[in-house]
Amino acid sequence: MALDFDFDVIARSWVYLFQTGMVFTLKLTVLAMTGGIVLGTLLALMRLSSIRAVSLLATGYVNLVRSIPLVLVIFWFYFLVPYIAAWIIGADTPVQVGAFTSALITFIMFEAAYYCEIMRSGIGSIARGQVWAGRALGMTYWQTMSHVVLPQAFRNMIPLLLTQTIVLFQDVSLVYVLSIPDFVGAASKVAQRDGRLVEMYSFVALVYLVLGLGLSSLVRRLQQRVAIIR
Repeated sequence: MALDFDFDVIARSWVYLFQTGMVFTLKLTVLAMTGGIVLGTLLALMRLSSIRAVSLLATGYVNLVRSIPLVLVIFWFYFLVPYIAAWIIGADTPVQVGAFTSALITFIMFEAAYYCEIMRSGIGSIARGQVWAGRALGMTYWQTMSHVVLPQAFRNMIPLLLTQTIVLFQDVSLVYVLSIPDFVGAASKVAQRDGRLVEMYSFVALVYLVLGLGLSSLVRRLQQRVAIIR
């Protein structure tokens, strides 16, 4: 079996895999991480709100999203969002959203539920006295959160946020089901074209393994440094 392994197909296609597939994967990961953290922070503040209706709304959203498989959410957004958008604007035909836009919205809304819980625990780790001190200085609730609580919470939660981003990076491979040319999708095209599924998927697995271990090691080091600073 080892003698049949064709390394040449990897040598011929690795430039295409990284310039097309990996660039797309990293682009979607960074955009989804940014949007997910912003939305997740807002959801965390809503969950901690003293207004019960706001808190219940955010809690319901987080629990709902975290109980649904991501691949189903991807399919729902890809097929339903054009019809929902058409219904909102009163169009007669489905709105062409596009695979990338649909995938980006999906990942932002899905990952926000997980970033929300990370941020909520980070905010909860800040001593309540600091909130009272900010209010005593005349700051509003949002000023206290943005200038006192959130900066410290972000610093404490950086390792967990990065760990979730590594999971997001791996989950982006699910856009393959929409025939989007991410890293896995690009490898699949080469594998189908050359009839070398074992070689290409083994190479993909190796790349994800190396990147996953490397990034996890960096996160552990960062976590140790954050712990020393604290």
